[in-house]
Amino acid sequence: MAKNSFDSFSKQLLEEILSPYGAVEVSREVPGESQFVDVYFEPSSQSEIAPQELGLLGHITQTPCLLEPFRNQPTPSEVRSCLLKLYQVHGDYQRKARREKAAILENDLPHLWILASSASENLLNGFGFSANNDWPSGVYLLHPSLRTAIISINQLPRLEETIFLRLLGKGQTQKQAVDEVIGLDAEDSRRSAILRLLASWKISLEITGQAEEEELMMVLSQAYLEWEQQTEQRGEQKGRQEEAQALILRLLTRRIGDIAPEVRSQVQALSLAQLESLGEALLDFFTPSDLESWLASNVAG
Repeated sequence: MAKNSFDSFSKQLLEEILSPYGAVEVSREVPGESQFVDVYFEPSSQSEIAPQELGLLGHITQTPCLLEPFRNQPTPSEVRSCLLKLYQVHGDYQRKARREKAAILENDLPHLWILASSASENLLNGFGFSANNDWPSGVYLLHPSLRTAIISINQLPRLEETIFLRLLGKGQTQKQAVDEVIGLDAEDSRRSAILRLLASWKISLEITGQAEEEELMMVLSQAYLEWEQQTEQRGEQKGRQEEAQALILRLLTRRIGDIAPEVRSQVQALSLAQLESLGEALLDFFTPSDLESWLASNVAG
């Protein structure tokens, strides 16, 4: 399972990209377990856009699947946890089929894709993952009956077909993918959406004060500047403000709990500069009254 700020970014990215092609369920609860699948995807036969447009990501999501992104190489324990979630989901499928007195084919069962920034030979060999000529470098599969694969993102070829997965990589792998996104046509909706998510990741890191590697912050800063320039060129000040509002409200909810509707309305009425000030101040909030006091002191009546 992904961790911290990367957790939110990876889920939002996969949801953004895959939602036109089927049903995306983020943090799906595993039946009978206090565990959650990061992203569960079920393709829609009604989709008007061919999933092949997504390259390798489209290939792996041709059938129902569990997607588990990892910012760092997963430990053996984390891989086993992913396998447990997969087979719990399989069990749920089979129980449903029995209730409905329907047959379920092996190929109907979801596949597990572990999306790891890297995967060592020791990890791969320990579980019996192996490469396959039908897949690009970096993709390793278990026996077909286990319906599990791991993608070592740093080993993927630098092709347009792998760009969306390489955005979930680390270091130079991720930087190259971000550079390629920036190089997309300015009218490409994917460029705008991905830059927005990367910019949101940067803002979240700054507001929460989470320590991240310098290389990541440089990559995110580059994406943020591109996003800012794009929104300014399009006169989308409103869009930037709405993005900041949504982010601040999420952070406030995590910090102080539910926010009363009238207080939420006050936050939504703040200017971008006021939202930035609130983003700094909320780190010292502990209760809803702290927010109300800040609004009373900083917003003209």
